[in-house]
Amino acid sequence: MLDDRAKLLLKALVERYIADGQPVGSRTLSRAAGLELSPATIRNVMADLEDLGLIASPHTSAGRIPTARGYRLFVDTMLTAERAELPAPHLAADQPQKVIANAAQMLSSLSQFVGVVMAPRRTSVFRHIEFLRLSERRVLVIIVSPEGDVQNRVIFTETDYAQSQLVEAANILNAHYAGLAIEQVRERLKHEVEALQSEIAALMQAAVNASSEALTLSQDDVVISGERNLLAITDFSSDMGQLRRAFELFEQKTQLMRLLDISSQAAGVRIYIGGESQIVPVEELSVVSAPYTVDGQIVGTLGVIGPTRMPYDRMIQIVDITSKLVSNALSYK
Repeated sequence: MLDDRAKLLLKALVERYIADGQPVGSRTLSRAAGLELSPATIRNVMADLEDLGLIASPHTSAGRIPTARGYRLFVDTMLTAERAELPAPHLAADQPQKVIANAAQMLSSLSQFVGVVMAPRRTSVFRHIEFLRLSERRVLVIIVSPEGDVQNRVIFTETDYAQSQLVEAANILNAHYAGLAIEQVRERLKHEVEALQSEIAALMQAAVNASSEALTLSQDDVVISGERNLLAITDFSSDMGQLRRAFELFEQKTQLMRLLDISSQAAGVRIYIGGESQIVPVEELSVVSAPYTVDGQIVGTLGVIGPTRMPYDRMIQIVDITSKLVSNALSYK
């Protein structure tokens, strides 16, 4: 727990570092916070904040910079977004893919960072499913979509199933659940699991999870715009290793999609700070994201990816406005 003075100094330090990109010393912090405190008092508070893991010193005798934990405390408890005037361009709904591409470009242009949009999900429906025993506790799941697309997934099971059991499970799924959305199948299995043999039920639930991932990731999942904006950020120009890892994240769209998928599970704007968990694997990156809807149903997520030293209040507004524009464009056709 921080007292009011420590909170005020941490807030001032984060805001100053976001603005300047330079480690903040006690004298600068005293002016930024507007407090009549002695340099010794400020140094003592900064030492306490450092002990708590909220700030760190990049060099001996230098000022301090926020850590991932410091940014998180700032974002969660100290951020007061001021309503700035942001342009609100119209996104035409004539072609959903064009709306998504335009939204990614708009996020990048307004933020001067990277704009990302997860394309709207189609309902994951399977027409036919088959299981093939590969070896002990390894099963190949073959899923056919209504459009005839075939996806294969290998699943690892807790039980070693005989091929006859696999055929039985596939027959049950095809007879009773074909044509339903994967989400519906998952819900029905939860309620009907007691009526099935426990081994067969576990196999079917594993297959449904694999089917959901296969049918989802087969689509054009993520649109990215403005990756080159990161080249102009001083935080990265001094550490090409961080920049390389950032570009690897964009190339591995599956990992990026899982991040957006996590953020779509909650309404409103979410902030993920690099270094505080495996959700954002690049320490110097943060993600500000929000879900968007079609006719009231969440179908995708969009956001801005930039340095942890980003103006979060402005990014929150940009992402919030864009999510509403995309929702309106895709809903009113």
